[in-house]
Amino acid sequence: MKVTILPIDEAHAASFRKSLDSVASERRYLAMVEAPPLEQVESFVRGNVANDVAQFVALDGQRVVGWADIVPARTYAIAHCGSVGMGVLSGYRGRGIGRRLLESCIAKAWSQGITRIQLEARADNSHAIRLYEHLGFTHEAVKHRGMRIDGEYFDTVQMSLLRHEA
Repeated sequence: MKVTILPIDEAHAASFRKSLDSVASERRYLAMVEAPPLEQVESFVRGNVANDVAQFVALDGQRVVGWADIVPARTYAIAHCGSVGMGVLSGYRGRGIGRRLLESCIAKAWSQGITRIQLEARADNSHAIRLYEHLGFTHEAVKHRGMRIDGEYFDTVQMSLLRHEA
């Protein structure tokens, strides 16, 4: 199976939501445990497309099997910052799809003037943390009890990638 990485399009919204819901329902990788309603996801995607936000999807045929986005901050003093969101369906992990998605997002974010990319991940998500480290992200902080899912606390790590300006 060949997986293609493309900028998200409004036509991908429903499949993106299914993928998001699948990863969220694992209750391990995302801060949410279920995807928002389709209308909200469609609005998010429509806004990202309209604003040319760095958001890419991994497609197996027409099915979204992974996604990544770097959403810029809206506030003036932190408008140079973008925050990462990403996920890959369980059957597609370990194939370099997440890396390809994030590399595409980073390149686009840099080209749009973002100079700081930040993320927060569960401290026990070692595969994702290794990916971020390989791409140059550095650790900034540990947030003790940064997430709570089903009454259980999890530490989170905050990481960033800075664009070195010439």
